[in-house]
Amino acid sequence: MRRTQSGEAMKFLRAPAFRFHSPLAKVLSLCSVLSVLSFAAAPLQAQSATDSATDYSIESPKAVSALLLDIAHAGKRLVAVGDRGHILYSDDNGKVWTQAKVPTRQMLTAVFFVDDKHGWAVGHDAQILASEDGGATWVQQFSDLEREEGAPFLDVWFKDQNTGFVVGAYGALFATTDGGKTWEDVSDRMDNPDGYHLNAIAEVKDSGLFAVGEMGSMFRSTDWGQTWETIKGPYEGSLFGVLGTNQPGTLLAYGLRGNLFRSSDFGSTWQPITVKSARGSLEFGLSGGALLKDGSLVVVGHGGSVLKSTDNGLTFSLINRPDRLSLAGVTADDNGNLILVGQGGVHVSSLTGAELGQPDLGQK
Repeated sequence: MRRTQSGEAMKFLRAPAFRFHSPLAKVLSLCSVLSVLSFAAAPLQAQSATDSATDYSIESPKAVSALLLDIAHAGKRLVAVGDRGHILYSDDNGKVWTQAKVPTRQMLTAVFFVDDKHGWAVGHDAQILASEDGGATWVQQFSDLEREEGAPFLDVWFKDQNTGFVVGAYGALFATTDGGKTWEDVSDRMDNPDGYHLNAIAEVKDSGLFAVGEMGSMFRSTDWGQTWETIKGPYEGSLFGVLGTNQPGTLLAYGLRGNLFRSSDFGSTWQPITVKSARGSLEFGLSGGALLKDGSLVVVGHGGSVLKSTDNGLTFSLINRPDRLSLAGVTADDNGNLILVGQGGVHVSSLTGAELGQPDLGQK
């Protein structure tokens, strides 16, 4: 579950594999089959990344084709994060990418921007990084090497420049109200006695926050993270992602073996969404998703699976990219083309899944 080396990097390690029954959350095995897989309440002071002993991510021309696990917009800029502390950004819709200066060599699992300047990335060793220049440079706000077995943070969400949450392994829920200058462990706000891994957190329109994780665990908050209610979900397997739609109270949750569920009442009730492939129902794991500017939804996963919905998640079309490379994250450029990340790094494709050209790593 730790940072990978060459051969081992052939797995998406986006969530912990410490319990054998728990699959790698938000992560796709690149093998032929799916891999089965206490902090005090006082605020924690941010740690400086200016220490001369800091191990910065190694700059490499291969970073654009290395394992990447998430992608986000910083205004019109694209920012992607992944293995070995790599963070890349592009100002031309994904054609050319620049590698950012990053104070870690550990795997980064998620990235989130509230505007064109302010963003956060999280990853292994319970690290939280922050940027104030659109992802070009980063500082370390928090890290804890002593957390259980180097347990990672797995997702991050911010309401504004000050208020944000991070979720992760063993039920970790951290909060900040000062832009990350201090982080507080607020895991006890959730009733999660077994410490199920929390794999994703997202905003649901006009409703609040929703989090999903291991063993089908679900939690919702109507007061934007101050209190959380445990939800009885429709599925007992791990859920790797949650995604709000353009409709109030409507969201999707997805995970192992193509399991995809939709709720229109903020998680009180759920309907399974069946996605058909040429061989029957989709059984590839689903790992990442995005609500695009045009209101459409895209969910990606194993086997080059790209699912798209134009009716707020009621139905999905399915494309399996010819390369069958596993995918972990997705967004769209200004022209409506998909920017996919995962195995093989960045892929710019049309809505049909066709590759539109290999991105380049430019020089600073």
